[in-house]
Amino acid sequence: MAVDVTSVGERRVMLDEWEAGELGVEYDDREPQEVLGWALETFAPSRIAVCTSFQIDGMAILDMAWRIDPNVRVFTVDTGKMPAETHELIRRVRDTYGMDVEIHHPDAVDVASMVGTHGEELYTTSVPLRLTCCDVRKVRPLVKVLHGLDGWVTGLRRDQWATRSNIRKIELDHDHGGIVKVNPLADWTEDEVWDYVRDNGVPYNGLYDKNYQSIGCAPCTRPVEPGQDSRAGRWWWEKGAPKECGMHCAIETGGFEHELEVLVGDATH
Repeated sequence: MAVDVTSVGERRVMLDEWEAGELGVEYDDREPQEVLGWALETFAPSRIAVCTSFQIDGMAILDMAWRIDPNVRVFTVDTGKMPAETHELIRRVRDTYGMDVEIHHPDAVDVASMVGTHGEELYTTSVPLRLTCCDVRKVRPLVKVLHGLDGWVTGLRRDQWATRSNIRKIELDHDHGGIVKVNPLADWTEDEVWDYVRDNGVPYNGLYDKNYQSIGCAPCTRPVEPGQDSRAGRWWWEKGAPKECGMHCAIETGGFEHELEVLVGDATH
């Protein structure tokens, strides 16, 4: 484990592939709180953060992290298309936990260029343009935040989608400069997450009570029917496309930015 101190006195921690692999094995059967405890103790407070879109998994992680450290850093990306219920939940989180949720936005020039070229509803036109929209509104703002971190915490679970089936609780994020990615809920089921939320009185998005199971941007999310996959309500008009936006995985064969270039080139300019 490499430890460095920046010119402003920040402690930086970096893991190599072997160290991350060993930790991934060591913590694979540990409870989420233990994994979070390791992360919050290992990295400087300013260099580790919980990333959440305020879905149920992210809310469980937020609550666990807050119980360990009430000053834990938490951030989200506001795409400009979030449902009103998500904004309402953010207000409840601030009131309930007394925390300052960092809200990051896409670059206004990038959004204007994209919309001016392809239209406001480009995401319904084709999979490549939907991926472009996700890249501009979600991935680019995320990358800017991650550039200043040594580790980030997510609510990803292995059973959410095929692209997430091999995630480890502690791993290196090669799509974002090799920083550490911490997924404390990797081996939990959706039922276990809901049990935690209900047992601990964790606030959650009101859309779940209207049969939503995976909540993203308002135009790209709808309720699901009983028995459907939890992500069936995301980009439901697409056939055979990955149910991912690029924030948490490489789309198909490469890093998201590389895959986007192969699909559409620089579609925003």
